[in-house]
Amino acid sequence: MPESSLGDAYDTYVKVDLSDSSSPPKQSYLVPPPPSTSTHGANAGTYAFAVPVSEIYSLLVRPPSIGWWFGSVVVNTRAGDSFPALFFHDSECQSTILQRKKLARESFDPFGDGGGMFWGGDEVLRWLKRYVIVERSGADTSVYLIEPTEDDKRAFGKDAPGSMSSRNSTDGSKPGDASSSNPAKRDGGMDPVTKAFNEAKWNFLEKLSQVTTFTRRTAQAVAENPKIPPQVRRLMKNPEVQTLQEEFDSARIYLARWAMGIAEQSERDRNQRIWTAKDVLAMEHSDVGEFEILDMEVAKLSMSDKRKPVTLKEWQGFFDNTGRLQLTPDEVKDRIFHGGLHPDDGVRKEAWLFLLNVYDWDSSEEDRRISLNSRRDEYIRLKGAWWERMVEGHRTLEEEEWWKEQKNRIEKDVHRTDRTIPIFMGEDIPHPDPDSPFADVGTNVHLEQMKDMLLTYNEYNKDLGYVQGMSDLLAPIYAVMQDDAVAFWAFVTFMDRMERNFLRDQSGMRKQLLTLDHLVQLMDPKLYLHLQSADSTNFFFFFRMLLVWFKREFEWVDVLRLWESFWTDHLSSNFHIFIALAILEKHRDVIMAHLQHFDEVLKYVNELSGTMDLESTLIRAESLFQRFQRTVDTIDKKDNFPSAPQARQRKSIASPPTSPGPSGTRASSSGVDKGKQGPSGEETRVISPELRALLSRKVEVVEKKDVVKQGGGIGGDK
Repeated sequence: MPESSLGDAYDTYVKVDLSDSSSPPKQSYLVPPPPSTSTHGANAGTYAFAVPVSEIYSLLVRPPSIGWWFGSVVVNTRAGDSFPALFFHDSECQSTILQRKKLARESFDPFGDGGGMFWGGDEVLRWLKRYVIVERSGADTSVYLIEPTEDDKRAFGKDAPGSMSSRNSTDGSKPGDASSSNPAKRDGGMDPVTKAFNEAKWNFLEKLSQVTTFTRRTAQAVAENPKIPPQVRRLMKNPEVQTLQEEFDSARIYLARWAMGIAEQSERDRNQRIWTAKDVLAMEHSDVGEFEILDMEVAKLSMSDKRKPVTLKEWQGFFDNTGRLQLTPDEVKDRIFHGGLHPDDGVRKEAWLFLLNVYDWDSSEEDRRISLNSRRDEYIRLKGAWWERMVEGHRTLEEEEWWKEQKNRIEKDVHRTDRTIPIFMGEDIPHPDPDSPFADVGTNVHLEQMKDMLLTYNEYNKDLGYVQGMSDLLAPIYAVMQDDAVAFWAFVTFMDRMERNFLRDQSGMRKQLLTLDHLVQLMDPKLYLHLQSADSTNFFFFFRMLLVWFKREFEWVDVLRLWESFWTDHLSSNFHIFIALAILEKHRDVIMAHLQHFDEVLKYVNELSGTMDLESTLIRAESLFQRFQRTVDTIDKKDNFPSAPQARQRKSIASPPTSPGPSGTRASSSGVDKGKQGPSGEETRVISPELRALLSRKVEVVEKKDVVKQGGGIGGDK
């Protein structure tokens, strides 16, 4: 259960956690009863559950790393259930903080074996080993078997045939072996970034294929649903997927809808035709000419040609003495797209308001001053409206409950958003809400401003409401503006284009992932077919990246540079899709050579976070866009279909045999365009509407009626 729910018993739990004894504590402590024993399907509330140790089959332990901010533990039961991932917010856990301080005092080194810093997952393993046998899996060192049978040890244990751990020191532990006095022999310890990069071996990725067998075994007890293919059931039980689902609630909704919609979509789109991976491969041998899909031509956009960032002085030179722009907006956007804005001289405070359409491009300085004053007044009015209701009470019980839920969500998310950025670091003032779970921790003025802006957006857009992930979108804007009213209106216009990511039916996210599916088929058919064989063409591993525009994948300074490039809509209003494609293309050789299963692809892509270079990614994405543009032009000039016999007579390709898995079904049903009739009466392939939309610079905005229907708020007719 979360520490915030322990109440007065919190100090007692901390005292037990700090026990040095290698045997179970002899003293009894009085604490409130824990949740009743439960299964994954009937857990005691959203944030608490209990399970007998005898029912635990294994633990999936993921220490904090460059790809995951918080360490996590997933409990897998012998019945085949997997509980939600338990995330360890060690910076807020008193017992973990005290343990670190103690290690630092005793050894002058808060790091353990190999430089891994102590974290909460170590404690879970340490306490478990007091009561049961814990053995690290040889198939995947992040999995720990609990009281394994002899069969389990042979199949998955440290001495499993071909396992990595069999070549290293033994890692099994008997009850009572664990002790905090031996920090050099800790399980689940973090590896430092340098060690991870220096010692990573590709045969480790190959061994991950054995984990797929393990996940199948744990899923056998899941109730059979004839509508869901077995591969999909296995995918949805995968610990990696569950971890991502816990981080963003909407990811779980997308995956569930995708799984349940496979059969319906396959039937609906059986006769609809688009360019698929096999068609493009066939074209490479047709009369189209030299149609090199993977010719990146990155050399034509060399890093040495990159322009310098726009400085405040240069920006001011774009305007005349009345504050009107002397260049065309497209000229300015081109300049920003290729060079970015200077990160340190304050130009972003002004330029972002143009890019986000808070200011009109044809306005004068006086026009902008009047507009901003009006917006400040409106912000104060909106903020006062919800504040007044909070003080005087809401009109209905439903509205009050909804508001309380929204407030709690915002409170929790803001206190976890970008806390490593200086403006959001630390707690230097008392928390204004004594009922907040962070009341004892405190807060700072910028966190409180963030909460107020998100609550005010709730008031402004009651149809949508607050959804997890919005705090990630607001934080960079506020950090640059540091003016709540100005940042609020910049966030409002940003959300106009991002609303589609937060609809309850996930239609916006599904459309973007479908577009990426079509794009990979067209641009890199060999990679697509490999992803198809790895059950990975749902592109679920890009969900978080597209949801919050790569916020967790790039460093903070790079995110600011990336977003201002997106806001220019210089090449496409969906240029972020090409960034996703560029990331895939950068790592295509590794993916095709070493990653054979969805588990491996998801793990690999997730752990790219914080390791990618932005400038080379932008150059690669621009090159891919230009190649895509030429590809579409070439196909259009050939009347949408090549005339070569070997490209026209492809009945076997029209309905290719597919495996019962998700990827095979998806590949044959990924388009929505009906084909046209060719010269011989045969249906031809066309570029899908999703792909053609990538050539548009017009920002896609969700219609109001759709927000009312699919938003999570209580506005409109709800």
